[in-house]
Amino acid sequence: MSGSNGHERRFERLAFVASGTPEAEAARLKLVERYGDAPPQDAEVVVALGGDGLMLQTLHRFMGLSKPIYGMNRGSVGFLMNAWRETGLRKRLAAAKRSVVHPLVMRATDVRGAVSTARAINEVSLLRQTYQAAKLRILVDGVVRMPELIADGALVATPAGSTAYNLSANGPILPLDATLMALTPISAFRPRRWRGALLPDHARVAFEIIEPGRRAVAAVADHAETRDVAQVEIWMDHDTGLELLNDPGHSLDERILREQFG
Repeated sequence: MSGSNGHERRFERLAFVASGTPEAEAARLKLVERYGDAPPQDAEVVVALGGDGLMLQTLHRFMGLSKPIYGMNRGSVGFLMNAWRETGLRKRLAAAKRSVVHPLVMRATDVRGAVSTARAINEVSLLRQTYQAAKLRILVDGVVRMPELIADGALVATPAGSTAYNLSANGPILPLDATLMALTPISAFRPRRWRGALLPDHARVAFEIIEPGRRAVAAVADHAETRDVAQVEIWMDHDTGLELLNDPGHSLDERILREQFG
């Protein structure tokens, strides 16, 4: 969901993180000199300097601290980032629009029975590990909805992640406040014309890997990978809200809307 601030917030203690590129680090040093640099646990906002990869890392890093994140683009794509400017940062923060996104939880069981859990802000994807296409059985809330999908893989995306890998796989763009998840096949072979499904965001999706020994599959939650999976369960964590701050007219829901019109 997203919305305005309601009243102006003051941001006195700022923490800065950078992606490590020379451009991002130079920006961080300029901003630290101008605004100071509070420890992240004491800061009222974390300012991330880099591209979308850094924004995802920063959201994961501070997921348990309930810190608003404000990104400025010192990277390449920067879909999640605001424009770079050294001056007027506190005024921009006070005027920023707030967007809240909820991550997905991935619980993956590998062929040896080991269970791992990870969270994804964009998507959870299942990907074939070898030249063999993956064979997947898809269940929604415990009901088998597709007995067999033969494909390079499949993914479940949040609204915030619907413009990332999901869009590249010809999945639908979701408005940020949509109470939906996108289930999208990746290069489906059978059924060839299946384009995926829109699911309510309270649904639980499960993938069972058919012939996991012959057709190895990896599960990836943003940057966390589990290989040789036998089963993967995915659901949205409504108890965890991640707050992004964006300049007026440049909010995340506005950019998602623009993407739908080319």
